[in-house]
Amino acid sequence: MGGGALPDSAQRVQDFLAARGVACRVRTFPESTRTAQEAADAIGCEVGQIAKSLVFRDAEADRPVLVVASGRNRVDVAKVEAAIDLKLSRAEGKWVKTRVGYAIGGVPPVAHAEPLLTVLDPDLHDYSTLWAAAGTPFAVFELTPGDLAALTAGVWVELAE
Repeated sequence: MGGGALPDSAQRVQDFLAARGVACRVRTFPESTRTAQEAADAIGCEVGQIAKSLVFRDAEADRPVLVVASGRNRVDVAKVEAAIDLKLSRAEGKWVKTRVGYAIGGVPPVAHAEPLLTVLDPDLHDYSTLWAAAGTPFAVFELTPGDLAALTAGVWVELAE
């Protein structure tokens, strides 16, 4: 795990956590943590412990919706849409970067450019420790399911396929 200065986007995540009194520390890796499997391999944890952040587009209001899912699950978009009563569409990379503030592959569950409606995967409760992206495809931070809920004000929704 790397030391020294964090990239700007990872520092924004670290600053967000510190401002909220959360003792999580952003860690960087020389290898990619872009996918849940890559992150689990780099960290040395189960893929289910990866809290992957997926951004969708609210098709009507044109706003980002964040889904934080266990790395072991594929998201059933229809389940999410039914639970939050919105029609979701795919969010293109440039739109995500502009609206959320991070590139796909490094989107954290926190510290976004604007407040996001956030949906959380209850399967994340199966683990006492989770790992989430921290602003780049090479940075992560450790947190608990309770931290995730408190930091995101997310709603827990059964969303696995």
